[in-house]
Amino acid sequence: MGETYDVVIIGGGPAGLTAAQYASRCRLKTLVLDKSKSAGALAYTSKIENYPGLHKPVSGKELLDLFRKQAIEFGAEYIEAQVVGARLSEPIKEIFTMDNSYLAKTVIIATGAMGRKASIKGEAELLGRGVSYCAICDAAFYRGKTVCVLGNSEEAVKEAGLLTRFVKTVYLISPQIKVTAGGYEDVLKIPNLILLLGHQPIEIKGDDAVKEIVLKNKEKDEEVILPMDGVFVYLHGSKPIVDFLNQEVKLGDEGCILVNETMETSIDGVFCAGDVTCVEVRQVVIAAGAGCMAALSAEKYIHNRKQRKQDWGKS
Repeated sequence: MGETYDVVIIGGGPAGLTAAQYASRCRLKTLVLDKSKSAGALAYTSKIENYPGLHKPVSGKELLDLFRKQAIEFGAEYIEAQVVGARLSEPIKEIFTMDNSYLAKTVIIATGAMGRKASIKGEAELLGRGVSYCAICDAAFYRGKTVCVLGNSEEAVKEAGLLTRFVKTVYLISPQIKVTAGGYEDVLKIPNLILLLGHQPIEIKGDDAVKEIVLKNKEKDEEVILPMDGVFVYLHGSKPIVDFLNQEVKLGDEGCILVNETMETSIDGVFCAGDVTCVEVRQVVIAAGAGCMAALSAEKYIHNRKQRKQDWGKS
């Protein structure tokens, strides 16, 4: 565990990285834990042209790279790691990844809303019994077994590659006929990874655990049934990502995190920003503004200020 950070930010999207810029610029010891540089909603956006200050359209990934570069240049530490749990109710919080744990005086949750509601028959019923949304969390449970990854995004391909180190066989299954993730040709050549494109997931079957998956071969218009021990789902969605919180933070009816006007959650020292909150409009500029407010509130909390700090350049 080692040192205690002033701020640990969970999530590397526009809200999390803006919070990192403001927190680190005020000389708070700041850490960003981001599961992937290319897994968030902004990274999947092909063109952004309505963000203030842009004089020409850029891809979401390009804009995200600028956010990250600024945060690091201001002094924030950035680690690519999947957060799998958190202990938030104590004065010193503890954040858990697969490889480490981190202590913090304050935490800013900015995990976004790329989670998803179950949409495949059998998915919800078998969640935790063979259906998973986190390969790095659950890969070790499937040593020597056969699993599949649903999706063809960069995140899906990376997670399929990770699974090949543990399991006997990994099927990468996608309804699309092309893999959208570029630069991962080496992963797709791993001997125990089988690519099934143009196959639509129809149903996940099993009793106490996953037994098989039913697919539709879109080209031949026929059903395919594969024996399967595990199904890892990486299809895009818009459900707030809060699974790792173990219901410590108060949530709204839609599973989003409830905050007040200064981004404070129901737990002292825990703040939240971006699409994971109960926000009506999901735009990059709104997420960035919320990240700024969360950082200001965290700084105020740490230093017991009556008002949030305004002039960061003179800190």
